[in-house]
Amino acid sequence: MPHHLAQVNIGRIVAPLDSEAMADFVAQLDEINALAERSPGFVWRLKDATGVQAYEDPLILVNMSVWESIEALRQYVYKSAHSAVLRDRAKWFEKPAQAHLAMWWIDAGHVPSVEEARERLEHRQKFGDSPVAFSFGKVFPAPAGITMRA
Repeated sequence: MPHHLAQVNIGRIVAPLDSEAMADFVAQLDEINALAERSPGFVWRLKDATGVQAYEDPLILVNMSVWESIEALRQYVYKSAHSAVLRDRAKWFEKPAQAHLAMWWIDAGHVPSVEEARERLEHRQKFGDSPVAFSFGKVFPAPAGITMRA
């Protein structure tokens, strides 16, 4: 079965979303999400992610998406208008103390849950990059037939 790449990234915002400190970030969300959806290789994203409370801390935002390949995700993250938002992230997000991104391979057609994403990120935080959860710095190839389910 073919595979797609799932990704989750989290960040703790410096203030509530409805604050003046977050206004520029919030103003860009619709545009950046639409850009992702138009990007080559895009498959799926968590809708209304700012309304999902995946952690006890309400200031931790979660972002999830699925892509056809590492290359498609890399192109969107680093070579599109998204890169400007990424460069400005220190205005809106605290510097993470541990891994805040995890990627993993899924069977094409599978939609990852927030819980699955949390488990993958926690695995990477605990064990580092592995076939279970990895980063752009150490990519693992799609599995040959078996997909680990958390």
